[in-house]
Amino acid sequence: MDGQRSCADDGGKRPARRAAGKGAPPDARRAESGRHAEATGPGRLYLVATPIGNLEDITFRAVRMLQEADVIAAEDTRQTRKLLNRYGIGGTLVSYHEHNKRTSGPALVNRMLAGQSVALVSDAGMPGISDPGEDLVRLAVEAGIDVVPVPGPNAALSALVASGLKAVPFLFAGFPPRGRRQLAEALKRLRELEETLVFYEAPHRLAATLAAMRDVLGNRRIAVARELTKVHEEVFRGTIDEALARLGEQPPRGEYVLVVEGRTGEGGSAGGRTGGGADDDPPDGASGPWWSALGLAEHVRHYEEKEGLTRKAAMKRAAEDRGLSRRDVYQALLAERDVADRDGASPE
Repeated sequence: MDGQRSCADDGGKRPARRAAGKGAPPDARRAESGRHAEATGPGRLYLVATPIGNLEDITFRAVRMLQEADVIAAEDTRQTRKLLNRYGIGGTLVSYHEHNKRTSGPALVNRMLAGQSVALVSDAGMPGISDPGEDLVRLAVEAGIDVVPVPGPNAALSALVASGLKAVPFLFAGFPPRGRRQLAEALKRLRELEETLVFYEAPHRLAATLAAMRDVLGNRRIAVARELTKVHEEVFRGTIDEALARLGEQPPRGEYVLVVEGRTGEGGSAGGRTGGGADDDPPDGASGPWWSALGLAEHVRHYEEKEGLTRKAAMKRAAEDRGLSRRDVYQALLAERDVADRDGASPE
């Protein structure tokens, strides 16, 4: 019954090359594909998931789609050729990547409109996730072409289920912005979410990204996964501080997936609390934000003690809450200290 099930999985029709017969040579099947296209209309776009490291992690259906597609569009043709050679897959291999998508994308759509089937693969995993495949899917949909996912390995989900953190709900954020200011702004938009956060990151950016997470999100629990499914696969579980300390002992190598705990409903820093939750609500009958009843020094100390933030990061967070600059907060704290010293006490 496998043949019936796989045929149904593809909407009742296979890529056109199969029409020439299972034993026919590739050239004969491609010729048959053109005649078949005239009768059936546009071809299809198949989004074929490929291994994220271990070449054994590929489905029977994915191999069949790659064998039968008229064209295989790859983000990195050299990398994809290794996979195709492993499974004895020939066919036409063309490049489709971030730097040529504006010309290659329309060309692939024209092939499909002419009746050819295109199998899209990324460097690793499911195409269309943090890669230019998303743009080709949009072009195909706009052209009225069927888009068929052929599921398989995915680094984000693999890291999430192995993280030991809450898997549902979660939010996949892809690669964080590269600029320091843009990164901080992106994390600020995420810090109040209770969903587990999943990111991709390159090794040369890992330390900076973890440091920014520590400043903006607090010392949350995190799983740092690298080289998934490969020989040197590793998943580190701990806090962001512990992950940063580990980087000092073991320089980053390979591609990373970061799984970060979402904001919890507790007042402490175990879940990376960032304020504003049940324990920080204003007293009964009070109005305004949770920190409105606090002095500036108490506001800063809240982030230091309950969030585990550094003095600098705590001042920055208090400044953001109050709409002040960090310099204003620093000057105000100095003024409060001077007054307290004159009165014989210190606000710290």
